[in-house]
Amino acid sequence: MNDDSSYSPLLVPPSTQDWMQGVLSAKVMLVMYGDYQDPKSADAYKLIKRLKQEHSASLGEDYLCFVFRHFPQTQIHPHAQRAAEVAEAAAAQGQFWSMHDTLFVHQQKLENGYLLEYANDLELDIPQFLKDLSKHVHIDRINEDIEGGIHSGVKTAPALFINNIRYTRRWKMTELTTAMIAASH
Repeated sequence: MNDDSSYSPLLVPPSTQDWMQGVLSAKVMLVMYGDYQDPKSADAYKLIKRLKQEHSASLGEDYLCFVFRHFPQTQIHPHAQRAAEVAEAAAAQGQFWSMHDTLFVHQQKLENGYLLEYANDLELDIPQFLKDLSKHVHIDRINEDIEGGIHSGVKTAPALFINNIRYTRRWKMTELTTAMIAASH
């Protein structure tokens, strides 16, 4: 799914500063750099979500940890940066993953009116949400994700690292599962 065949390692290791589902001590650590407006990022996220559901049921909650980092490709996706800021503004109110899912599900509708509707649906404090967006309060965090990705050789989204090693094979269930099993041993 990715033309970038670089094998560079992840230079910014996962930490408690990341948005994660799982624990840092998991046997398999998936770090994804994604863009909310990018269809391939949405496909990758859906695949990882399925993997998480299947593996946590059979192997336990501490087997797999998923980390999401922002990598908006503003040159080709005009709404990606704003969507990343919206996810962070929702995060400030404890709703990162809910907004994250919403943005990927509705990635064809990322204009401001829709973003406000999503915030409303999540019952966010709208004045605070709008203030955060207008002042670009969360831009530094997004830029840190982008810079960390670039240092690790990421050029396009989606990019995935399994246990700090770049995953460059096909984004299919069997290939990803095989890579995860290999990484966990």
